[in-house]
Order: sequence, then C-alpha cells, then structure tokens
Amino acid sequence: MPMRFVAILLALTLSGTAAAVCPGPVAVQVLGSGGPIADDGRASSGYLVWIEGRARLLVDAGSGTARQFGLAGASMDDLDAIALTHLHTDHSNDLPAYLKTASFSERGRALALIGPDGNDGFPGLRAFTQSLLDDTDGAYRYLSAYLEDDGGRLFPLERIEVDHDRREPRTVWKNDRLRVDAIGVTHGPVPALGYRVSVGDRTIAFSGDQNSDNPAFAAMIEGADLLVMHHAIPENAGRVARNLHATPSAIGELARDAGVSKLVLSHLMRRSLDHLAASRAAIAEHYDGATLVAEDGLCLQP
Repeated sequence: MPMRFVAILLALTLSGTAAAVCPGPVAVQVLGSGGPIADDGRASSGYLVWIEGRARLLVDAGSGTARQFGLAGASMDDLDAIALTHLHTDHSNDLPAYLKTASFSERGRALALIGPDGNDGFPGLRAFTQSLLDDTDGAYRYLSAYLEDDGGRLFPLERIEVDHDRREPRTVWKNDRLRVDAIGVTHGPVPALGYRVSVGDRTIAFSGDQNSDNPAFAAMIEGADLLVMHHAIPENAGRVARNLHATPSAIGELARDAGVSKLVLSHLMRRSLDHLAASRAAIAEHYDGATLVAEDGLCLQP
C-alpha cells in the first residue's frame, strides 16, 4: 500500500478513539473493530455510513460502539436505519443504549431497524426487541413506547425482519439517500445476514460473521468499492471455528471473486491478531487489491 495512503488513514484515526465526522460525500467509519472477548482493547462490531457529513446508517451495535458513536459527533436525529447482521451480544448489545440516547433527541420520524428472523436457538429481530421493550415483560420496559406509534414522546421503530434462510439477495430497505440489500449467510447455527449498501454510485459491503460458504454473497457484492470483512480466526482454526467464520484464505477468495476494490479486515479477536501477518499473506495469495486492518475510529472513503 502506498505510504501516502497509510498516512491518510492514520490521520483519520485518533489513538483508537473515534474521529469527529468522517469527511467526503460518502464515508465508512469503524466504531468497533473487536470481538466478544474483552482482551483486544477494541469495541465490538459496529460501523457508520456517513453521507455528506451526516451519519445515516449504523451496521451492528456491539458493546462499546454507542460511546464511539458519540465521540464521532454522530446524531441519532440523522440516522435513517440500523442494520444488525445477527443477534450475538458483540453485534447487538448496545442497541438499548442507542435507543436511550435517541430518547433525549428531537427526533420524530420512525427509525428502521433491520435484522434476521429466528430459529430454535435464537430469537428473530421482532422477538428480540419485544424481549427488550415489551411494556409488561421487557427488560427495558420503560422504553416500550418505541414499539408503538401513538404520537408519544418516543418515535416508533420500523422493525424489518429478514428471512436468513433465503440465500438470494433482496432489497430490504431504501430511501432517497441509500439502499440496503441483504442475504442469508452461514455463521454456524446463528441466523445471520450480509449486507450491501448503495449510496449513489458507491457500494459498501458488510460481511458480518460468516464462513463464506454462500457464493451468492460474493455475487451480491460484485464490484463493491469497499468490503468490511470479519477476520476472527487464523488459517489453522478448528472445525467449529471454521463453521462460524471465514479463514484468511477464504476471505481472499471471496474478495477476489467479488472483485472488490478495497478489503478491510475487522472483528479482530486476539486469536486473529496474534496471526495477523500470516493471515494477510494467506489473503494476498488470492486477492491483490488494497487490504487494510481496521482500528476503532478509522474513516474510509469508498
């Protein structure tokens, strides 16, 4: 990678904390680049899509990302949608914190909340939010007005539950600024989605946690300007881990097959960080495009 490009990236990262307002007409900011274990000095998974200086889409809401959202200078008033790739804690834990933050805002319009349906082991998005916000049994029942549209003090959530078993892409939400397409991906037994976000002529892909066994994901994100890919395991990981996550060589093959312009490695657990050099070499055997390593606060222009 050219040193000038490295310098620009480093200038947009403020010592592991989120930088204020990502510049450019379209930008992606890494709020959290870590995993579920508190051993990597990183917030868990979360990404902001900025459009003309306003944070419009949040992809994943893992632990610590709500703090990073505030440090970034983002506003819940501006946010159009939240898209959750799946409902593991390191991807969804801060959702109540975002909703509580929004309760102090002037926002009146609905907020789209996108996520997978459930199976025998995991609730779907609707059941998950009901367990949090139900006015009788919810853990945060004092925020139950988010499930209603009664003209009260809180705006309603537009909950969009996506069939994770459907392995073909479809548009799940759009407005005049952006479009969100989703597809079911394999994350072991966990209902999970991968996303493609289109803003004008820019395309950003978010893998979420997946083992990359669905070639339709690569087809959906073909030619993406930027792919944020989760790199949680080394090449020699065991069978169970490989059913949950893509190996470095599989990441390289996916990025190559999709023809993405830039690859960003995120969801960096200690077990992947300890083998990062070897993993990057394994990726480079298949993919010769720009490959970056995410840090909390990193801003990228697709």
